[in-house]
Amino acid sequence: MDLILCNKRYIIVFPALVLLLLLCFSCSEPPQPSNSTRHLGMLSDSLVNYNRGVVLTEDQQIDDFVSRYGWKLNKTGTGLRYVIFKRGSGEATRKGKVVFIRYTLHLLNGNLCYSSDKEGLKEFKIGYGGVESGVEEGILLMHVGDRAKFIVPSHLAFGLLGDQNKIPQHATLVYDIELVKIK
Repeated sequence: MDLILCNKRYIIVFPALVLLLLLCFSCSEPPQPSNSTRHLGMLSDSLVNYNRGVVLTEDQQIDDFVSRYGWKLNKTGTGLRYVIFKRGSGEATRKGKVVFIRYTLHLLNGNLCYSSDKEGLKEFKIGYGGVESGVEEGILLMHVGDRAKFIVPSHLAFGLLGDQNKIPQHATLVYDIELVKIK
């Protein structure tokens, strides 16, 4: 008899205990993020805002430069400014082709950094790196024989570090380019 009575209490007490535990845990507050997590979120927001400011400042400097020279340039969604001022009659560029370009590369302040007169023609395979992403983007708009001017913002060029040689950090690049041939 004692065993039967004990089993009946177990049947009544166990579900009540489970229900009580569920109520306790469902009413507790969710865990709060730690201080370090909050600081990382604030740091991330600060960096995003800083980068937006840097891009806006560089964009304004480019606009001022273009205005000073009176150039009529197109602007892509990435921020590349370009004009094809002499049209060639050759083959169009496309991904996977090797292109050869004659170029001069200046900074916005006019300093010459590199030139194919000294460095030789620049050669690269489109879509496989080896050149600044802004230059590659502009080259894809060209045909053999075209001459163009590109203004490449730093985020499409050498970015925060520069090239560790002649191009400083955060440098906007001004390219004069002629597409010589495609292989």
